[in-house]
Amino acid sequence: MTDGLLTLFLLILLNLPFWSVFLCLYICLYIISNYALDTHHPSSLILSLAAQAIRGEDITVKSYKVESRITSRFAHTTVRSSVVNSGSKAQSIGFNVQIPKRAFITNFTMNVNGITFVGSVKEKTVARNLYAQARSRGKAAAIVRANSQDMETFKTEVHVPPGSHIEFELHYQEMMHRRLGFYEHSLYLQPGRLVPQFQVDVYIFEPKGITMVQTPSTLGEQFAEMISLTQSKDKAHIVFKPNLQQQRKCDNCTGSAIDGVFTVTYDVNRDSNAGELQVSDGHFVQFFAPSNLSPLPKNIVFVIDVSGSMWGVKMKQTVEAMQAILDDLTIDDHFSIIDFNHNVRCWNEELVPGSSIQIADAKKYIQNIKPNGGTNINEALMRAIQMLLRASNQGLIDPRSVSMIILVSDGDPTVGEIKLSTIQKNVKRVMREEFSLFSLGIGFDVDYDFLERIAMENRGMAQRIYANHDAAEQLRMFYSQVSSPLLRRITIQFPEDSVSDVTQNRFDKYFSGSELVVAGKVLPSDSNTLTSFTTASASRLDMTLETEADTTELDTELAKQQHSFTGFARQMWAYITIKQLLSERSLAPTAVKKRKITQRIMSLAVEHQFVTPLTALLVESEGATERLLADSPRDPKHGCCSVKCERYSVCNKLSVSHPVDNDPHFIIHLPRSNMDVCFNIDSKPGHILNLVSDSGTGVVVNGQLIGSKQMHKNKLNTYFGTISVYYQPDGVSVTASTVGIAVTDGRNNHSFTWGATSEITQDGVRISIVKNSHVSITINNDIQVMVLLHRVWKKNPVSVDFLGIYIANDNRYSPLVHGLIGQFSREPEVSVNDIHEGVDPLKKEAIMEVKGNRLHVTRGWQKDYRQDKKRGSNVYCWFVHNSGKGFIDGHYTDYIVPELNSFLQTL
Repeated sequence: MTDGLLTLFLLILLNLPFWSVFLCLYICLYIISNYALDTHHPSSLILSLAAQAIRGEDITVKSYKVESRITSRFAHTTVRSSVVNSGSKAQSIGFNVQIPKRAFITNFTMNVNGITFVGSVKEKTVARNLYAQARSRGKAAAIVRANSQDMETFKTEVHVPPGSHIEFELHYQEMMHRRLGFYEHSLYLQPGRLVPQFQVDVYIFEPKGITMVQTPSTLGEQFAEMISLTQSKDKAHIVFKPNLQQQRKCDNCTGSAIDGVFTVTYDVNRDSNAGELQVSDGHFVQFFAPSNLSPLPKNIVFVIDVSGSMWGVKMKQTVEAMQAILDDLTIDDHFSIIDFNHNVRCWNEELVPGSSIQIADAKKYIQNIKPNGGTNINEALMRAIQMLLRASNQGLIDPRSVSMIILVSDGDPTVGEIKLSTIQKNVKRVMREEFSLFSLGIGFDVDYDFLERIAMENRGMAQRIYANHDAAEQLRMFYSQVSSPLLRRITIQFPEDSVSDVTQNRFDKYFSGSELVVAGKVLPSDSNTLTSFTTASASRLDMTLETEADTTELDTELAKQQHSFTGFARQMWAYITIKQLLSERSLAPTAVKKRKITQRIMSLAVEHQFVTPLTALLVESEGATERLLADSPRDPKHGCCSVKCERYSVCNKLSVSHPVDNDPHFIIHLPRSNMDVCFNIDSKPGHILNLVSDSGTGVVVNGQLIGSKQMHKNKLNTYFGTISVYYQPDGVSVTASTVGIAVTDGRNNHSFTWGATSEITQDGVRISIVKNSHVSITINNDIQVMVLLHRVWKKNPVSVDFLGIYIANDNRYSPLVHGLIGQFSREPEVSVNDIHEGVDPLKKEAIMEVKGNRLHVTRGWQKDYRQDKKRGSNVYCWFVHNSGKGFIDGHYTDYIVPELNSFLQTL
């Protein structure tokens, strides 16, 4: 194969101009060397490819500087180098930069002895035509895709006389992808020699705040102490600036020890599960990465290639990875294993629970696999899909569970159906909408484009696994990304006529530690607020989450930041759009559809200056007398270089409220008597008071008291700090505190903050959260409870944040209902007599007759905060002293219960 390639290349070379011969030979030799490396020593690729950023003999690298500006997960990276030909003769000097494969190059400039070459992105045909008119002699540029995990290499060569001074500058942009709970920014640093001015700067600005920044020692432990980190609430600055001595491999060495990946990882503050909506430069970006949700059960069929080509390290690493992956399964998960060569075998014909017995048996089965024979991918995938279909049709799996197929293969099909397009159609035809296919391609014999297409078309993703010593870790890391699904059927929507050109906004699944991103353009509006509505299904509950953003606030903030990337939203929208269009293009059913998508990609790429597979970087000298051309590569196997949110209002008549600075104030509205009666409960912090206990409907409402920070007027004030609503028939408990709202059903736990408007439904319980205001809990449309959030000044020396609670008196309880509030669903007969002046002239006094008791009461008022949270509205009532004694049944201590979900014992 290699001899044939060389013969073909030599025939081409004989018909090319000298400089083109040089470049083509350079690139072809590069490809051949990579091919050989992949065959024998794939693990050496990262260090072998483009090992020197600056190439040339007897040259002086005056400076090498890298700067990344990351704003709201979007990075703009600039690599600059200044080089002098300090030799006595003319020579070629190379500038090589390894960049992440997901990045788009946006520009390249080069200054050679005062002559500036400036880059611009154009459609490939346009760029090639212009290039043909003024080819630059002695200069060349290319983008070479390396057979490595995460990179491709930009290369340029310039042939210059002695004493020449050359300055290189490359720009590229990329979106940070969140995996396993953090973002990772990687810079490939391989100067190849000592550099007097060597510096790396990474600036991060995240408007909502940064929770964590780390710089793993990926370059080597000797450099760990040389990396400085400065961090504030929303900014971080990482600097790596080793001097000449610190760069040396050893004290007397002339070679540089800097050879590897400089990595920065970070994550951001998320104050609500509704996501983060940002608006800038006429564009919006919605980030959605909820947490504190219980994982959905999984149904997984592992489909493993055991053909002869998997023999050796590939199979050993796959078995090692599968041992760890199987250990991760829980009893709620279901799984099976299919292994295939020219035949297809099933460890178990049906999905089985992830019990310890089944997992042990599956491990033994995997351990005994002996690779041999051909590759029958089509039949293996058909069997896997049929297994999921049977389990689903027979009701053996949870309807809210996530079903997926994970395919691991190292080669193209050789047995059965071998036409890739037919296999793709077969899988698409029988896969259900709720199933996903994930493809893992081991090595480079497999057609990765095919694996990527078949995965994307079936709501999954693909990843190449490199057949080296850490292949097992690569497999485990991939599984970790999909092992904890939290949500299904996610949709992010915006009010009509508020946005346009929205990127993908419907997602089949959300996995823990990842992030969903939607971007678009903001349409002109009289309002300065943009709102988004996110709907999703979690384990046993459905939710609607609302978030909003000021359309001018972020631009004002960005203008103040010295190192932010002000055009991030516009470029991120274009970046996401182009990436999605490229995926659509690969799946286009017709040539007409493909042409339309192609035109759209080229138009956007030229407008936003992205080098894509359909555009090229044309680098021109002043006056366009000399030109260089760099194309974006393809995969090495094919060669290189070529809503509406419904809110409901609550009518609460019978209620208990909690004012700002006193013990719990209860306000009981008695409709038949047309009066309000108030009383306080003088209890202690930590006590849990039962408010409603109805064993007939299975509903209980309890409140736990907290105390003020210190005594006030020789008295410690108490407040409601936690309110719990428990619905026993479904086992659903909703617990509101001043921190957030927790929903649990005994097996699944979900948490929501006060920072976003949300609507959650689980079985017969509906929870409606209004941002930083209140939460309403409705049970079977029969019983409704509203909990109000009261925030106080954080530096208040006495008061603390607390809750108020309002319970509708038209709730439909059973006759068994009781509790401090529940007992008044049966309105007692009340009469007030002997009204007279009191000690306080503003407060009349009287005698109240109720439940056979004559009580001394005082006319006063309490606050109802439902309409006005700050000042409240006055509710005039007759106040019953001594913690409601005589008005409530028994003594208030009879209503103290042991747990938040405890029912009241019979009085």
